[in-house]
Amino acid sequence: MPIQTTVAVTFFYALGYPIGNMAVNAMSPMAVLAFRFGLAGVILGSWATLAKVRWPKGRLLGHVAVTGLLMQAVQFCALYLAIQHGAPAVLCAVVVAMNPVATAMLAAAFLKDRLTPLRILALVLGVFAVLAACASRLISERGVDPAVLLLLVALVGLAAGGVYQQRFCADVDFRASTAVQNAVALIPAVALTVTTPFAVHDPTKAAFAVAGVVLLNATLGVSLYVRAINLHGAAAVSMLFCVIPAVAGVLSWLMLGQRVDVGVGVGLVLGAVACWLNSRGSRSSKKRQDDPRRDGRRQDRVEPVHQPAVAG
Repeated sequence: MPIQTTVAVTFFYALGYPIGNMAVNAMSPMAVLAFRFGLAGVILGSWATLAKVRWPKGRLLGHVAVTGLLMQAVQFCALYLAIQHGAPAVLCAVVVAMNPVATAMLAAAFLKDRLTPLRILALVLGVFAVLAACASRLISERGVDPAVLLLLVALVGLAAGGVYQQRFCADVDFRASTAVQNAVALIPAVALTVTTPFAVHDPTKAAFAVAGVVLLNATLGVSLYVRAINLHGAAAVSMLFCVIPAVAGVLSWLMLGQRVDVGVGVGLVLGAVACWLNSRGSRSSKKRQDDPRRDGRRQDRVEPVHQPAVAG
């Protein structure tokens, strides 16, 4: 990916964790999501309409809807419930940042994406990066935080949604795609809002936090993420989650006063190396697949085997 895309996706996705934490602390989580999906859907839908992009129809519309349920509804409903159960912003980022591992496994299984030794090394470094970024929050006398289970559900939704997006929705304009995704995700969010207690703890803080969630994360951040998947593939984009926890840690310190420890710095370095290795491994693999001379050599080896059979 170009450096501009890498920085933009990383920053705005990481920003979503402290902003989401602020919003959930000021208002009921499902109400935050109802505002998030509803307002973001209107903004993105208006943008797509003004840009006169092609809207998905028929079976393709169904595929986009499935992506929305996975990438938007499952991920953020589980994520915001985990925040309500006490999961700090950085812990959320660290667990969801296992996305490269989950995505690589799903892509290898369903997209036949090849895992080269260099990319496997990148995945291993990615795991160490996200663990190092928040090791102090993952290790305690009580063991693993119960909220981690909800975060694992969020992780599965994000990874599965990314792979599904690449497999079935890569040709859909990102504005139309994210508008439909938010509209679909609004349904379970509203259902959960009306069936769970509603409370606004700080109206002013809630207004600013919800505005940030809608404009910076739901509209801009997720749109950049979906567009990057369409252009560069789910496996490549998911590697950014090796760096996102450390960036989220810095932003959480600046916005929420959460202390940044040495692990965040280690996570930044390991995550950067992991992203570089994955990019290098992906380019090398693609060059081998696209090399016409490689195909020619393969053909030269195959022809002597098949020609006698045809002649016989």
